[in-house]
Amino acid sequence: MAKLEQLVAPGYPVFLGSELQQPEPGQAYFHVLPIPMEESVSYGGGTAEGPAAILKASWQLETWDGKSDPSSRGIYTHGPLDRSGSPEEVIERIAAQTAALVKAGRFPVGLGGEHTVTYGIIKGLVDAGLENFGVVQIDAHADLRDAYEGNPFSHGSAMKRIVDLDIPQFQLGVRALCREEIATRKLFGVGHLDADILVPKNATSIDLPDDFPDYIFFTVDIDGIDPSIFPSTGTPVPGGLGWYQTLSLFESVVRQRHIIGMDIMEFSPIPGFHGYDFSAALLVYKMMGIVEREKFG
Repeated sequence: MAKLEQLVAPGYPVFLGSELQQPEPGQAYFHVLPIPMEESVSYGGGTAEGPAAILKASWQLETWDGKSDPSSRGIYTHGPLDRSGSPEEVIERIAAQTAALVKAGRFPVGLGGEHTVTYGIIKGLVDAGLENFGVVQIDAHADLRDAYEGNPFSHGSAMKRIVDLDIPQFQLGVRALCREEIATRKLFGVGHLDADILVPKNATSIDLPDDFPDYIFFTVDIDGIDPSIFPSTGTPVPGGLGWYQTLSLFESVVRQRHIIGMDIMEFSPIPGFHGYDFSAALLVYKMMGIVEREKFG
């Protein structure tokens, strides 16, 4: 874990820093990875500011999340990842950091940044030698274009890069996709329950296919949640998931499989509206709580 210590940035906010002292890396189960990558946004910007805003807002959280104290398992916050160089170089840094955590038996919690970040995290899981895992995604968009605006590392292509690695996927809450993405879903067998199925019925649980992998990485694009709750994203789409619905769907997946990591992507803080920052921090912590209760009882 010595290499991970070098990524700490003095003065950078740490998760729940008002309540907790930063532990030694080896003493923490949850490892928060701020990854402020913003290279390919195609509408509104600001995702590079998302991780720091979430971390700063987390200082207003209570350690008791209403059901348990996830922080009791230790939360270690890394400094922001170096995003200099080409997208390929940044992705390799993300992968290396993730692989080191997984090999050490830690639980990565990625904070983005654009959704391309998730590809780097998944590549890290693969590089660490993990097998038999799949990705469950909450998102307004399928992100399955082979290249968006000519860029194969675009946020609109993040999930296509992942299926290219032969990683099974299941998508929740999608409500904006193109014909190419529909074809990709069919070609790669990407499972999905879109927003027009989940939201009108206020569905709060799903059943993953029997043949879906035993281990899960869960990724949340903040625009998968309705913009009435999170307008703070670059690509908002109406008709999204509700707050309790999102948490319940996540919990239903965690109860069915072994979760090995998660991330929250595409959060773009709105200056002067800190309530959305707090909501994003609370979402992260509530998800940690669900993981903690399921894993540790």
